[in-house]
Amino acid sequence: MDSDVRDLIYGLWLVAGLVWVVAALAVKRTERRQTSGSRRTHILLMLIAALLLFDNRLNIGPLNRRFLPYGLFAQYVGLLLTAFGIGFSVWARFYLGANWSASVTVKQSHQLVRTGPYRIVRHPIYTGFLLAALGTAVAVGQYRCLLATLIAAFAWAAKSRVEEQFMTGQFGGAYEAYKRDVKALIPFVW
Repeated sequence: MDSDVRDLIYGLWLVAGLVWVVAALAVKRTERRQTSGSRRTHILLMLIAALLLFDNRLNIGPLNRRFLPYGLFAQYVGLLLTAFGIGFSVWARFYLGANWSASVTVKQSHQLVRTGPYRIVRHPIYTGFLLAALGTAVAVGQYRCLLATLIAAFAWAAKSRVEEQFMTGQFGGAYEAYKRDVKALIPFVW
């Protein structure tokens, strides 16, 4: 990958990480949290995905082969997808505000947010980061990055199912109506 494109993509991911760390300082107290086993599984899958996506020193045979030919066009398309995905996630993170948590939780005075990016998909943070991972995979062009995106998609889909149970338990019929009105991860599809 071109070093300028790589630096921009890695910079976008770094900015997202910094936003998450700073924004995590202003969240509500937790009333109920997902099990530690569920949380550990999600973290392990995300670490594997991150290694595959970002560590270009991994030598894992066929996964290092290219699924796209090397070229600046694909790299810039990947950069745009990464930027849009991270932007969407950051928008959703700020929109969710003090209700956010790294693990699946119910917060004190938890609110059901159905506006902003939450009117487009129920889990816009996951959607945005999946788009960003796909964008990074397109920019890098290697199969290992596609595998990373699939692993992340599986991890976020599993986490979203746990989150759905928590939100249904907390908000009952209001959340069931939200589920009928808005798709989980991909607008109008899934």
